[in-house]
Amino acid sequence: MSDPRTTEHARLVALLQARSVLRGDFVLASGRHSSYYIDCRRTTMHAEGLQLIGRLGLAALRARGWRAGLVGGLTLGADPVAYAVALASCAEPPRVDAFTVRKAAKTHGAARRIEGCFEPGAAVVVVEDVITTGASALEAARVVRAEGGTVLGVLAVVDRDEGGREALGAAGLTSEVLVSVRELLGAAP
Repeated sequence: MSDPRTTEHARLVALLQARSVLRGDFVLASGRHSSYYIDCRRTTMHAEGLQLIGRLGLAALRARGWRAGLVGGLTLGADPVAYAVALASCAEPPRVDAFTVRKAAKTHGAARRIEGCFEPGAAVVVVEDVITTGASALEAARVVRAEGGTVLGVLAVVDRDEGGREALGAAGLTSEVLVSVRELLGAAP
């Protein structure tokens, strides 16, 4: 009998390959050109993708021993990942709630940079859809820390294997990834 997590992982890889891997000439956020682009939102916002990412993400978070009360990161890529993990935790307590980090503070209302369930003192795991340079996760971690939170680590759906995890490590952040780019593209991205 196969492990359900192994089957779920294989299904997530297949879903990412079918929905999120695009071939062509793309300019990445870093300004670098790439022959492929991983539009993870086409999977993280897909009903089955949300279910798989929530369950696998929650399992990965717990396997690492991260006792987070919250998951979240820089909007927009992190949002569906955080919501999926939070929802999955309802079926497998203890519950983990979600937050989102705005790219800039609002200029009206409470003028918050972090929205959702975040409170100072919270232990959080920063989530991300795709890690390339690690800049988005680093920015989210910086904002969480500035607002009085503790960052336990970073959880990403896909790692492009382009130095992002190393940048996170250099900043003292441990990272966990659900799928590597090599799983999506083969041995040579």
